[in-house]
Amino acid sequence: MDHDELITTLHRLEDRIDTLEDENRRLRDAYTELREQVTDDVGRRVTALGKKTAANQTRIAELQSRELEKGAHLDAEHVYEPSLVVDGGRVERFEKDDGTYVRLPGRQDALTRGGTTTLAHADLLPVQQLTRLDDDMLASEPRPVRLAVDVWRDRLDDQAAPRLWQRGSGRVHQYLDAGELATWIRVEERGVSKSYAQKLASRTIDALLELTNGRTYDELRNHRKDGLRYKERRLVLPADASIPGERRAPQTAAVDGE
Repeated sequence: MDHDELITTLHRLEDRIDTLEDENRRLRDAYTELREQVTDDVGRRVTALGKKTAANQTRIAELQSRELEKGAHLDAEHVYEPSLVVDGGRVERFEKDDGTYVRLPGRQDALTRGGTTTLAHADLLPVQQLTRLDDDMLASEPRPVRLAVDVWRDRLDDQAAPRLWQRGSGRVHQYLDAGELATWIRVEERGVSKSYAQKLASRTIDALLELTNGRTYDELRNHRKDGLRYKERRLVLPADASIPGERRAPQTAAVDGE
């Protein structure tokens, strides 16, 4: 290829490059314009959808609030609680046979839907509320409170061995002696001395008295061991004590420890 042909080819390539660059700029401009149009259109659609959704949520919340104030129990999965406007300003979650529901505190469902109502958190005694927590959540509680929770759980565990709670008779449903509790604490809490276990047992009984809201009481009982008589503290759950969620059968077992 001679010099003139080379120059001609070079000019032709430069013209092609200029054409491609112009085409590239045109495509970029078209893409930018289209993207802006799509963005604006999507933005308008999203805004409109957001307004429509908010309006629907408001309508649903108004309807749910009215139904709750009429005594309805609503499936918790379908309720956005912050949107509700109800008398008293709060609702509670509770369990039924078929799942979790929302209601105004203490309201019964006139239509009795969803099966038997289990107790809501607010209906429980403080000690019952604590038994629903796991060990990590209980870790911040004082040691006597944690022990009180374990002791209350033991009361409901038919498989527990040895049993801390003894069955009473007459006016006494169950009872727990401080000495047995101290022995149990030494087994459960490694490294606890006998004297400190006795102190923990007394503090645990104090915690149970407080956490059961007066359903239990304590008394001093006479005991005899190795020819010696002494008094020991006993925690008593009376037969007529109302424990949320519990139903009791008649009992006839004798009370030990006289």
